[in-house]
Amino acid sequence: MGKGHNPIMSKHLNDLFEHNRRWAEQVQAQQPGFFTRLSQQQTPRYMWIGCSDSRVPANQITGLEPGEVFVHRNVANVVVHSDLNALSTVQFAVERLGVEHVMVVGHYGCSGVQAALEGARVGLADNWLRHIQDVRDRHWDILKNLEERHRAEALCELNVIEQVVNVAQSTVLLDAWSRGQNILVHGWIYGLRDGLLKDLMVTIEGPSSILPLSKAAVAAVAEALRD
Repeated sequence: MGKGHNPIMSKHLNDLFEHNRRWAEQVQAQQPGFFTRLSQQQTPRYMWIGCSDSRVPANQITGLEPGEVFVHRNVANVVVHSDLNALSTVQFAVERLGVEHVMVVGHYGCSGVQAALEGARVGLADNWLRHIQDVRDRHWDILKNLEERHRAEALCELNVIEQVVNVAQSTVLLDAWSRGQNILVHGWIYGLRDGLLKDLMVTIEGPSSILPLSKAAVAAVAEALRD
């Protein structure tokens, strides 16, 4: 039996280790010393709060190298004030790493948003998706007359806007701004069909801009649907 061989490891998992080895060799050949530099310090300017969907990898979408973006992901990119996991990650990024930009990034075709829209029962996750159903109910006047596909896409956008507000209203961001820390919270959405990011024009730079900018962003979603 060879050193490091795991007899119960499937071929598919062994393939992952082989891909990793080739990737590490390629990176080292192209950028000598890359992993040594990477291991010494993490100084990202960006934090990405995104969906757990495997089709939405933060680094590849933005063209950033490992170490340049701090990432938190969950089902449907939700940030709520009772989620200590998300808030702890945001606090670490803001206070320890000193990120300058927090991007909340949703994506079209989000299965979590679709399940919330349909009121589907999927188990324990129903309690998590209830947050998105609250967004659906809050903006039902915008959504109710839309075709199903457009309704789902609009809810993906509205969900991002709501989560931007939640991040901006968190004690972490409010404390950072009160200290004079320069940090922006952005709302973006990603298109699976074209691979492009779209700015939802809800960039928050301080407490006074939360309400007017979020209202304007919601109004822009509604206006776009009327066109």
